[in-house]
Order: sequence, then C-alpha cells, then structure tokens
Amino acid sequence: MNRLMLSAFLSVLVLTVLTGLVYPLLVTGLAHVFFPRQASGSLITHDGRAVGSSLIGQSFSDPKYFWGRPSATSPFPYNAALSAGSNLGPTNPDLAAQVKARIEALRAADPGNIAPVPVDLVTTSASGLDPDISPAAAFYQVPRVARARGLSEAAVRDLVQSHVTGRQFGVLGEPRVNVLALNLALEGR
Repeated sequence: MNRLMLSAFLSVLVLTVLTGLVYPLLVTGLAHVFFPRQASGSLITHDGRAVGSSLIGQSFSDPKYFWGRPSATSPFPYNAALSAGSNLGPTNPDLAAQVKARIEALRAADPGNIAPVPVDLVTTSASGLDPDISPAAAFYQVPRVARARGLSEAAVRDLVQSHVTGRQFGVLGEPRVNVLALNLALEGR
C-alpha cells in the first residue's frame, strides 16, 4: 500500500510540474517568439504609451468620440475580469427596456439623425468586451462626431472608411471598425 501511495504521489508531482509549469512556460515562450504583439495583449500605443488593446473595448461617452457597443460587464463597462453577456433573451422585457433606453440616448445625443439605429449600438456582445462596431454603426455616428469636432462630415466619413477592416481571409466574420483605433485617429486630426 505504501509503495502504491508513493507511486501515486510521484505521478501527481511529475504531472503537476509538466502540465502546470513546463508546458505553460514553453507555450508562452513560443507565443512571444512567433506572435509577440498578440502574446503581449495586442496593445495599442499612442505617444509611446499603451492606451488599450485591440481586443477589448473601451467606454467612450463624449459626443466627439465614436461610441462602441454597450457592455454588459459590471461594476464598470468593458471589465475584462467579468466578461459576460447579459443573458437576456429577445422576448425579455428588461432587454426591450434597455434597448429602448439606448435608442433614446443615441437620439438625444444627435437629435437631427433620423436614420435607423444599427443594432450593435443598442445590444451587448456575448462577451461584453467587443472592441469593434459595424461600419453601419460607425457611419451612423459621423454627423454627431463631425459636429462636435467642427469637422466636415465628408472628412469624418473618409476616416471611418479608412478604418473598416474586411472579413478575415475574405470569408470569416463581418466587416468591422475598431473603435479605439478610430478614436485615436480622430485625435490626430
């Protein structure tokens, strides 16, 4: 029995060292060698300092910036430690009330904009961290951002168009606009 216990203990110890230390360190090291930007968090830098990640959204509420998708994380938006959707189904009255309130807030921020509100501006993503919006959502916000910054709508529309990323490999996903990258480009104007 003692020999069996010793054998089991050594097996657990060896497997713990291999799978808990050696393997993670090896994979992390290889990731840093072959994919250094991604392994470091896909950070976006501005003026020499990290201002965010291209993988995690940030909250913007000033009218002079483009706004991303709403975030369902709490206690604050885009909380990466608590990534989750709201889990509210399409027939849930709470979801309908949230969407209605978000539409009203968008209309209040840009009363002259009578275009249909793109769905991704009023619904959360499954993770609550989505850094991208659809091109339609970005173009919807052009009049408000242009007016708040004193720029022409054509100039802001061109800036949005230059930040549209197509489908991955031409077939996967949908075209999208990274909100942080777009807002940083606005700061450069």
